[in-house]
Amino acid sequence: MTSTLIRVALLVSAALFAIGVTGVLLRRNAIVVFLCVELMLNAVNLSLVAFSRLLGIDGQIIVFFVMAVAAAEAAVGLAIIIAVFRHYEDVDVDRFDLLKW
Repeated sequence: MTSTLIRVALLVSAALFAIGVTGVLLRRNAIVVFLCVELMLNAVNLSLVAFSRLLGIDGQIIVFFVMAVAAAEAAVGLAIIIAVFRHYEDVDVDRFDLLKW
């Protein structure tokens, strides 16, 4: 029973990660790309929790660290998106040459 739940969780995690990668590669809107990156982080969290059922609590501890990094990344990412929107009045990824050296 437990191995079936782990397999289902890993399949859902793989599907979410694939959707996130597809969104990052195909979309041009920075907010959608940002949300797809968050979706990939959540897919990794799901797989870590699924593996923690087999290996112990270590996976769940790592999930808390990943969630903290995701929260910091969300704050910094949204600040960058807002700054670019104020400059260009558009959040198209192709217009992000402002951040290049």
